[in-house]
Amino acid sequence: MDSTVEKLWNLANILGVVVVLAVAALLTILVLLVRRIDQRVNAIKATLADAERNTQNAALLDTVSLGVGLVLEEGLEHHLFLGRVLDKVRS
Repeated sequence: MDSTVEKLWNLANILGVVVVLAVAALLTILVLLVRRIDQRVNAIKATLADAERNTQNAALLDTVSLGVGLVLEEGLEHHLFLGRVLDKVRS
């Protein structure tokens, strides 16, 4: 074989090894990124499940807010009543 042809074959072999190593490195990076994405998706799913559990009784908020509104209304009536009575008692 001619020395030029041998050099070209060696160059082609070296380039082939470099390409194979680059592909292996890129695939490794891809696998690591996919694994990280999968872990984060699982963490998000767990967070959403926790949020769902925390808000299961959110339907009761309407009932509670109505009760609180009634208590505040009653307190305001007492406040106004006592204000009128105390003004009459003082004068």
